[in-house]
Amino acid sequence: MIHTLTLNPSVDYIVELDEIIIGGLNRMQSDTKFPGGKGINVSRVLNRMEVKSKALGFVGGFTGNYIADYLKNENIETDFVPVTEDTRINVKVKAGKETEINAKGPAISEENLEDLKKKVSNLSNKDLLVLAGSIPATLPETTYEDLVKVCSENGAAFVVDAEGELLKKVLPYKPFLIKPNHHELGEIFNAEFASAEEVIPYGKKLADMGAQNVIVSLAGKGAVLITDESAYIASVPKGQVRSSVGAGDSMVAGFLAAYEKYRDIEKAFQYSVASGSATAFSIGLCTKEKAEELLSQVSITKVNLKGEN
Repeated sequence: MIHTLTLNPSVDYIVELDEIIIGGLNRMQSDTKFPGGKGINVSRVLNRMEVKSKALGFVGGFTGNYIADYLKNENIETDFVPVTEDTRINVKVKAGKETEINAKGPAISEENLEDLKKKVSNLSNKDLLVLAGSIPATLPETTYEDLVKVCSENGAAFVVDAEGELLKKVLPYKPFLIKPNHHELGEIFNAEFASAEEVIPYGKKLADMGAQNVIVSLAGKGAVLITDESAYIASVPKGQVRSSVGAGDSMVAGFLAAYEKYRDIEKAFQYSVASGSATAFSIGLCTKEKAEELLSQVSITKVNLKGEN
């Protein structure tokens, strides 16, 4: 079974208005709220693609109850560790440009962390854990590394969607999938990329460091998948980008959902790109129908890792 982990989930509160008057009264035109957090997004998209998952993480207070109830109403199983303080609320203000105000989140005790580790230790070689997002300041910087060690000991597969040092430190444990975007990849290797082809040698370095599958997204310039043996370049569908929030999480979910169904890496990559694009073209996360509508626009080109087509 797929399990997703969100260490610092949130209630995302989105408000829309024409303009913000600093120091004055502002009246919103519309507002909405829903559970936030990269792992939670993965679970929600998986659910829409008819793949079951269980959401793990830390929640507390009335906001934590809201997240748990919301996911329950979507028929998503949860196994959260309760914490004393309230789960954070992140405010996103859309008024021409988008402004975000993110809270720091609740304190997480050593006992809370041990409770989470016990849950992860119950995973087996039939399970997969998705670790997504940043590590809260109240947790050790080695938290991801500690958790993937547990997965390795139990034979559970794992996916990591994180940046920089967090990503590099888990590579020796052979993650099934990692998904840096081209900016994150560039920060790791101090490089810049003008095309998908330029990404391949650097993605191959991550594969050589341990990753089984590496997806690098380049926004409108496409995406690249690098495996141990091959590389693939995907075109991206054409459409109006309405929000990039959750697009990367949708790529992870689309890949896992399709791989579970087809056991075909290339097909999973195609679904991944279609799912990320479908979310980018929507307000909110993609649906299965919207992702599949875009599949025909995602062409995959296989590239020999020695540079020959």
